[in-house]
Amino acid sequence: MRCPFCQALDSRVIESRANDDQYTVRRRRECIACQRRFTTYERVELGPLMVVKKDRTREEFDREKIRRGIVRACEKRPISFVQIEEVVDEIERELRAEYEREVPSAEIGVKVMQRLRSFDGVAYVRFASVYREFRDVETFAKEILQLLHQQANQENTQD
Repeated sequence: MRCPFCQALDSRVIESRANDDQYTVRRRRECIACQRRFTTYERVELGPLMVVKKDRTREEFDREKIRRGIVRACEKRPISFVQIEEVVDEIERELRAEYEREVPSAEIGVKVMQRLRSFDGVAYVRFASVYREFRDVETFAKEILQLLHQQANQENTQD
């Protein structure tokens, strides 16, 4: 494994453990040349999953696109990288369980919004505004009011 700091090719594994999802192994490594430590993840490689976009074109599923979208929506929010990784893992696992070869892009967006709505309203509205292509302030206000209404209903059912 190439060191991300000095680009040396030799590193040693200090610690290995399976993640909670049991499909990923987290390895703590140390570069032999510069002695700096870094983390790598090893995951099971599954067959390709194709994403069918709105215009009916297809491209290979890329979990990095989901991660980037969530990271952008969560900027300056109290959400850790670990939480974001967990959300991306959950979404990918669900998609692969539900769809064998092709998944509509709309389904990916819906799953991301569901997750964001459950743990951060601001990140949810940010993501939804791009995903649903909000064009005006009224659309934002309507979405926020709907979110507030849902949260109030959840609080009332918990009491």
